[in-house]
Amino acid sequence: MQGNEKITAGQMGLLMFFAIAASAVTVVPGITGKYAHNDLWLSPIWASIIGYVTVFITCRLHQLYPNQSVIQYNEVILGSFLGKLASLFLIFFYLHLTGLILRGFAEFVVGNFLSRTPISVVMISMLLVNALAVKGGVEVLGRTAQLFFLIFLLPVALMPFLLGSMQLHYLFPILEHGLKPTFLGAASPQAWFSEVFLMTFFLPFVSNQEKSMRSGMISVFGTMLLLTVINFFILFVMGRQAGDFLYPVMVAFRYISVADFFQNLDSVVMGIWIIGMYQKISVFYYATAIGASQILGLRDYRPLVLPLGILIIVMAFWSVPDQLRVSQFDTLAFPIYGPLVQTVFPLLLWILAILQKRGQATNTGRTAMTNSGKS
Repeated sequence: MQGNEKITAGQMGLLMFFAIAASAVTVVPGITGKYAHNDLWLSPIWASIIGYVTVFITCRLHQLYPNQSVIQYNEVILGSFLGKLASLFLIFFYLHLTGLILRGFAEFVVGNFLSRTPISVVMISMLLVNALAVKGGVEVLGRTAQLFFLIFLLPVALMPFLLGSMQLHYLFPILEHGLKPTFLGAASPQAWFSEVFLMTFFLPFVSNQEKSMRSGMISVFGTMLLLTVINFFILFVMGRQAGDFLYPVMVAFRYISVADFFQNLDSVVMGIWIIGMYQKISVFYYATAIGASQILGLRDYRPLVLPLGILIIVMAFWSVPDQLRVSQFDTLAFPIYGPLVQTVFPLLLWILAILQKRGQATNTGRTAMTNSGKS
């Protein structure tokens, strides 16, 4: 742990909410609409199941190995060599993912609003702000999450202004082609929900540990509710066309016009979304820095913040060449890549840890019986 830094379970929950929801609100509606059509509002409900499972597994592992992250108990469960190998892969995974998130953010900003700005300027500017937050420590991240939470939800309060453009008949017929399209629509969002595994890097800093699981579950539920509400509004405004757009949320907000005065609110929404993305990238950046410092045996992660920032920029350029590749990753690779590393791998760790603990208990019992027999 880094000194005496502490956050509450509620702050950790808000960090997990931003980690999942910040990018999901712009990307997920288009993906779910593409597969689930007018039943896209159901897909986040199915997708959230993997989030609840991931929270449960992560908290159970933390109960078995308190005050340790996955990087630290990997070696206890898997042994020195395999544990280090798994930890190195996890750090690469989050380094790669942070780069992809940063690239997706920059592609969106440049493609929709700052078309003349070099994408490198957008990425470096954001990452410099993230680096300052990460250097500030976990308490800074927790407090900014509290500060920005209600601001991030402000676009939801603007959605009633879309009532004039809504067509309720777009909702019907419900489940025209059965549940299968909604499950297909949930395949990609489930990867976002698996990101709640990042809890493992924050749980050692939580002051009220007994509320950690509840806080994680509420984060998943809140994200699911937000995505469901957004999908409903987008469906009522755009119908089946929602799946034809990469960012249907931004398109929907362009429909808002109140007395020919309140217009073009998509720029306001983008400004608020940037706050959410700042928080999300900071969470991933911090987790990567903490994990890397634990592998290297450093007492403080801060000397690694700048070098890791450079690597994140490199990953952002190297991983994907353009927006098309980012979208392909979100729809084709991430639905497998994300849950495999952030849900299936922790599940295997948990099973091995339980078997290991039972084996140790059995051996202890046998030793005690042998000693009592000798006496």
